Amino acid sequence: MNNTTGASGERTLEPLDLPALEAHPKRIVCLTEETTETLYLLGEGWRVVGVSGYTVRPPEARLKPKVSAFINAKFDKILALKPDLVLAFSDLQAEIARELIQRGLTVFSFNQRSITAIFEMIQTLARLVGASEKGTTLLTKLQSELQAIRVSARNFPYRPRVLFEEWKDPLITGIRWVEELIEIAGGDPVFPELRAHALAKDRILNPGEVIERDPEVIIGSWCGVKVNKSHIRSREGWSQISAVRNHHIYEIKSTYILQPGPAALTEGVRQLHAILAHVAGAEVDPKLASEERLDPDLGAGAS
Repeated sequence: MNNTTGASGERTLEPLDLPALEAHPKRIVCLTEETTETLYLLGEGWRVVGVSGYTVRPPEARLKPKVSAFINAKFDKILALKPDLVLAFSDLQAEIARELIQRGLTVFSFNQRSITAIFEMIQTLARLVGASEKGTTLLTKLQSELQAIRVSARNFPYRPRVLFEEWKDPLITGIRWVEELIEIAGGDPVFPELRAHALAKDRILNPGEVIERDPEVIIGSWCGVKVNKSHIRSREGWSQISAVRNHHIYEIKSTYILQPGPAALTEGVRQLHAILAHVAGAEVDPKLASEERLDPDLGAGAS
């Protein structure tokens, strides 16, 4: 500000000629899929200028420039987009976030690992773009759909024991939001104690431990790699596991279940529900049916 002297001889301050400030970010780079999908569901997809190369939902988001994988990014390409906000996820993208911050960008990193934390991510992101009311509406819709799945699962004659594999070698299970969704969908995870561990390295199993827990259904989602059911069946001693003996090994694509965001709370839980209903011999209300292609081993009746 400049000093001036008024008629009374008192000094006054003239306001600086500053540019108008934007109320909310208008150029957002999303380094993972769940924030991209959330912004589109909020009706704010126009703000997204760059996305992860793994982005699938919604399809129109794939038309945006792809600037990252999961643990690496094209820094110069991100800078060229001139974002006013970059959205990252968890410790796995900490080094990406560090580099972007050092290059002068504003980075907001989420760390949602549970259903409740996913809801909090959605509400926080809605606030960041000035869409709090739309965020509340979206949360209400997602919560209502989860409750409908929970109520449907109460009609199962029993709750199947479930092993969810998020990686094959080493064998990793227990990712928290998936375990919670399995319970909502009508199953009981066979390693419920592992969900307390956020890091995958703390959820590694000895395959022999699975034999003791005897899951009745095995669901694989190998983080972008197609699940090899023969590999699962051929593990030493696994021929005696109920899921293997009864041919209840299924796959859910990782884009639907391993993204801690809207996809997992909608399509992901619907596919879990369809699989568990099939195993338990229960019917699923068509209103709760999956919108995407299910594992073909479920048969036409499961879809």
